[in-house]
Amino acid sequence: MNVEQTVLARRSATRLTGPGPDDRELAELVELAMTAPDHGRLSPWRLVVLRGDERRLLGEAMAEAAGGAPADRERTAAKALRAPLLISVVLCPRDHPKVPRWEQLAATVCAVHTLVLLLQERGWGSIWRTGALADAPPVRRVLGLAGTEQSLGWLYVGTPDARRPLAPRPPGDARAKLSSLLAPVGPGA
Repeated sequence: MNVEQTVLARRSATRLTGPGPDDRELAELVELAMTAPDHGRLSPWRLVVLRGDERRLLGEAMAEAAGGAPADRERTAAKALRAPLLISVVLCPRDHPKVPRWEQLAATVCAVHTLVLLLQERGWGSIWRTGALADAPPVRRVLGLAGTEQSLGWLYVGTPDARRPLAPRPPGDARAKLSSLLAPVGPGA
């Protein structure tokens, strides 16, 4: 698959089964993803890999943070078991005179999106899930986050469920997103 094909084929896979990439393949893909744009080469992020019972620990922390009735807590805890591999995305901002926090967040997102494209190219499915629980105190505790670190959610990774084909991407109008200072570029130009 070439880059254009990979980008066009990428979809968030909401239903994932086993297997997922093993540790060797994941390390290889993360090394490639680290080539994403990163002003100052700060690598202001880290990834926490959760497999097997580690996912249960995360689910319990999510349920604790969510609270509510026991049935609601069980449903919340089960969310961490929706894929064989979860990768917690952690922003690790650094004080830097030339690279503000927002650029470090952008670098983190670029690296994660590059990883998503690499997973897609290898045939793996993934979805980046976020939400109010991602940075809740019980979740921060189980992930071992430092005070300045921020959880940006999880990549759920595995084999796309063949019984649930991914929805086609609706066409977009790129011209509606383009502008110029001197000449019209968008619709009606």
